[in-house]
Amino acid sequence: MIRYAVVGAGWISQEAFLPGVAQSGNSVISAIVTGDLAKGQKLADFHGVPRVVPYEAYDALLAEDTVDAVYIALPNSLHADYAIRAARAGKHILVEKPLATTEAEALAMIEAARQAGVFLMTAYRLHNEPGTLAVLDHLRKGSIGTPLLFQSIFSFQMAAGNHRLRAEHWGGPLQDVGVYCVNAARHVFAEEPFEATATLTQPQDDPRFAEVEATIAATLRFPSGGIAQFIGSFGAGAVDNYRVVGSLGDIELDPGFKFETAMKMRLRRNGVTEETSFPQIDHFGAQCAYFSDCIAAGVPPEADGEEGLADMRALLAIEAAARTGQPQAIASPPRPRHPTPDMARLAPVTTHRLLL
Repeated sequence: MIRYAVVGAGWISQEAFLPGVAQSGNSVISAIVTGDLAKGQKLADFHGVPRVVPYEAYDALLAEDTVDAVYIALPNSLHADYAIRAARAGKHILVEKPLATTEAEALAMIEAARQAGVFLMTAYRLHNEPGTLAVLDHLRKGSIGTPLLFQSIFSFQMAAGNHRLRAEHWGGPLQDVGVYCVNAARHVFAEEPFEATATLTQPQDDPRFAEVEATIAATLRFPSGGIAQFIGSFGAGAVDNYRVVGSLGDIELDPGFKFETAMKMRLRRNGVTEETSFPQIDHFGAQCAYFSDCIAAGVPPEADGEEGLADMRALLAIEAAARTGQPQAIASPPRPRHPTPDMARLAPVTTHRLLL
């Protein structure tokens, strides 16, 4: 069993990662690191976690032989610090996306992991989800010909007071939900975008958006001629889907991103429509199972630090394009790997969760 410390006991840890690890089959939680020890202890008691420590004891915990890897679910601005400290202590790192807040931070995280000989994985849970992998497999097999167009919407109403509405943490819909659209588009075309254009809305009459935009719309251009367009929003109804139009047909995943619902794929070609419903899995259990398999086998994960950095470069360019109104160049090297069907993990869903 690979032993994880959960760093940050907020909503995503409570709702998804803590219950998910129990479904992985090869991983356990050995500690929770939190700023609220009372809340952390309640979660530990509920999930059978033996230790709860404050952030001040993080380095001491890492110095012990009770943790093999950390899961970092802190605000974006804290990812780099906690990841680098874990790497220097010889621990593997699973960090939520976006990987960091600047390219320099991301590169420092990647270098720290390299020097320490540990794995840094960006938490792209959809890379281990069967519906997502089926779409990519269809595209690689030419089921709709050459992929030409990508369209996506990922939106919901964000509650006031959430840290994802804070500029100091590099919050906003682009970083929180737009990253899913960017990541999907990059793997749909199996190449890196070279240019971004974008626009945003930031309503003056909604206090939620005093520091970040409510909605951002972006276009990415790819070397093969592919075009990706998406909208990410914290101020619209709940929608999450994407559609790829190829030279011979189209394929759609709806729902396409969220972990609470099973994915459904529609493939249309030659006047025939095929629909496939995929099993509801525990995305976080699957992701954890995959990363633990990588650690146990000594095989680097596909969604490594460079994968997170590739998305960050696109996000930063989109943000600059939206603020300036000018197209922004993106420079990322081609990825050596993309998600493949063998990466799927069918972790069963659990209802064993505690939300505080």
